[in-house]
Amino acid sequence: MSNFTIVNHPLVQHKLSIMRNKNTGAKDFRELLSEITTLMGYEITRDFPMEEIEIETPMQKMKAKFISGKKVAIVPILRAGLGMVDGLVSLLPVAKIGHIGLYRDEQTHKPVVYYCKLPQDIEERLVIVVDPMLATGGSSCDAIQMLKERGCNNIRLLCLVAAPEGVRAVQKEHPDVDIYTAALDEKLNENCYILPGLGDAGDRLFGTK
Repeated sequence: MSNFTIVNHPLVQHKLSIMRNKNTGAKDFRELLSEITTLMGYEITRDFPMEEIEIETPMQKMKAKFISGKKVAIVPILRAGLGMVDGLVSLLPVAKIGHIGLYRDEQTHKPVVYYCKLPQDIEERLVIVVDPMLATGGSSCDAIQMLKERGCNNIRLLCLVAAPEGVRAVQKEHPDVDIYTAALDEKLNENCYILPGLGDAGDRLFGTK
């Protein structure tokens, strides 16, 4: 079964609380999402392997630790996932970026694929899938499946707010994928929105509602 991690650092929780507030505007929402993603990035990269390389300081030679050749791809689920990309790129500036376009059918609540563009060597990379909301888990499960069909076998999922239903869905369909979130909320409502949640992340991010 996949590992499930709640990043409960005080700064993450403080910023998330501001994002949840319905009076927080798009500008602050965008900035906070990027900041939280950077903070969560420290957790999702915690186990990156290290190697020692000899360098020379102004004082003397020494053995210094560097990340050991970890190739990374960041794959946002459009459109809300775009708001998390810069926060990770600030930590992983050489990461390649793919895009998977999914939207939720308002009648069936099922994800519909409309776009997929990935780095050519995606199968050689640790892939971090980013999407602020893990609600039913449908979009995340479909995105992960698309990546696996392209040869990816090292995938992690980073989200801001998760519902228990979504976590269970990902763990059932993709038990090898580790999930990182800032909060596990109570449940989904009848329209499959997370409660208490923070509303539609895409609309709040881009000011479209």
